[in-house]
Amino acid sequence: MRTIRIHVDLPLAIGTEWPLPTQAGEHVARVLRLTVGDPLTLFNGDGSDYPATIRSVGKREVVVRVDDRQVLANESPLPLTLAQGVARGEKMDLIVQKATELGVVRIVPLLTERSEVKLDAARAEKRLAHWRAVASSACEQSGRARLPEITPALPLPLWLAGLTGEDALRLALLPEATRSSRELRFTAAGGLLVVGPEGGLGERDINALTAAGFDGLRLGPRILRTETAGLAALAALQALHGDS
Repeated sequence: MRTIRIHVDLPLAIGTEWPLPTQAGEHVARVLRLTVGDPLTLFNGDGSDYPATIRSVGKREVVVRVDDRQVLANESPLPLTLAQGVARGEKMDLIVQKATELGVVRIVPLLTERSEVKLDAARAEKRLAHWRAVASSACEQSGRARLPEITPALPLPLWLAGLTGEDALRLALLPEATRSSRELRFTAAGGLLVVGPEGGLGERDINALTAAGFDGLRLGPRILRTETAGLAALAALQALHGDS
């Protein structure tokens, strides 16, 4: 039987009872059609799953009881941050979803020289909430019990200026680079991976990254779309240096 996992922002503990958030409750009752006595699993991002049982189903709320706590050990030993040039529409949703499934600990949406997406304050806040919801759903599906941090969108120079003291290996996907993923040597600090938007990284971007200590990384002889490139690189890095 498929395990139903639901992310909730609640201080879960064995023996406690909680009403599910409205959207989650509606999904459980109306879409999944679960009822009193049915099992489901909750998680709140602390690294554990909490098996629970539905106690009541009403018109306005679903109440569950936490029965157990199970500490999970499925996070990658390689902490990776994906700094992604903001892509248009559903492309960015796909990147956030799959990067979460691939185990990144942080996603930084970047505004770069060739970014086509423009975000004012209101739209930026709305997109951030949406991306975090996408990541939450991806954790529910993939079995992760820790949500990746998703930062507000930042201009590339501003993000680079805040990296002082960051010991992670600094990498940027560049078609003209010669260094391959097999050659890399990571420390416990993991890595930062920068991926450009649809138009790629511009000359000013590359100069800024080079000045900040980033090395170019090459995936292969073909140029990949932005929604493919970062995910392919993450999968390769996990296979070679992380989850393998």
